[in-house]
Formats: sequence, structure tokens, C-alpha cells
Amino acid sequence: MDSVNLTHHFLIAMPSMVDPNFAKSLTYICEHNEQGALGVVVNRPTDMTLRALLEQIEIEPGDRLVGDTPVYFGGPVQTDRGFVLHQPVGDWQSTLSVQGDVGLTTSKDILQAVAEGNGPGSLLVSLGYAGWAPGQLEEELKQNAWLTVAAQPDVIFATPPQDRLAAAMQLLGVNLATLSDVAGHA
Repeated sequence: MDSVNLTHHFLIAMPSMVDPNFAKSLTYICEHNEQGALGVVVNRPTDMTLRALLEQIEIEPGDRLVGDTPVYFGGPVQTDRGFVLHQPVGDWQSTLSVQGDVGLTTSKDILQAVAEGNGPGSLLVSLGYAGWAPGQLEEELKQNAWLTVAAQPDVIFATPPQDRLAAAMQLLGVNLATLSDVAGHA
């Protein structure tokens, strides 16, 4: 279990998860290595719109379609900082490529491009991220806090936020309603 790499996987919070940051959450893991793990919660839209965020950082929101797009709660770390999950990966100033399939960008140039109508085809903008210290995520997995499944980007980019957790569960072939909130131990 110590050598598990959950990069490009979903973490599905078990019903027993009591941490309000992660209860009923679906988290996309962007990086997992010996230094720890970094992910973005992808099913928690906030009341803030992308238009409001762009105005806050003094980018003129041009495209009307951008206006009502929600900004997500990405996790409890650096909640004042924007993180953009997107496809295609593209060529932005500060991007982590997740297996060449999904990009995680923290530089302002991607938001400028979005405002101008030149951004990536699919995106999810969040404030904050979820982070784990070395070994912390592995320990939480041993405690049955999470289910994991290989990520499908369509769950993030083509599924309504309220349906993403159930869609990830379907990838596992499990219905969230049938999960018990108590783990069995022999």
C-alpha cells in the first residue's frame, strides 16, 4: 500500500467522513508522490461566479457565457488562491500536467485567456486545494476514509456538479446509497 500512486484518480469521501471540508466530496488527485498529495474538490460550487472572480483580479470578463460559471471550493488550503483544472493541458505559465490529460494551472494568464474567449475548451475554477503531507493520504485510506477510482475527465467537465459524486461511484460500480457509514474490521 505504501507505493500506491493516486495521481489522476478520484477520492470519494466515505459516508463516515465527518470533516466538513470533505464530507460528501469528490476530489481529483493532481499529484501524489513521496512529498504528499495535492487535489481539487470538484463537486462543491460556491456562490461566487467566474465573472466576479475575474473582476476581483482586475480582468475584464468579456464572454457572457463565462459570467454565470461557478467558482468551486477546491479544498481548505490556500483558499485565497485560484486553481484551474482544464482540458486540453495547453501551454500556460504555471501548469502541472496530470498524465498529459488534464492541466492544473495557477497562473493568471489562463484566466485572461478565458475572459478573452481563448481559454481551454473545458475548465473548472476553484479557490483553494486539498493537500496531504507525506503518508497522510495513505493513512486515511487505511482508515477507510476514501474510496478511490481512476478518474474520467468527463465526470469533472461534462457532468453537473451535483451528479459528479454519483458518477464517480458508478465508475466503481457502487451506489453511494448502499454504502454503510461504518467500516467492518475482522
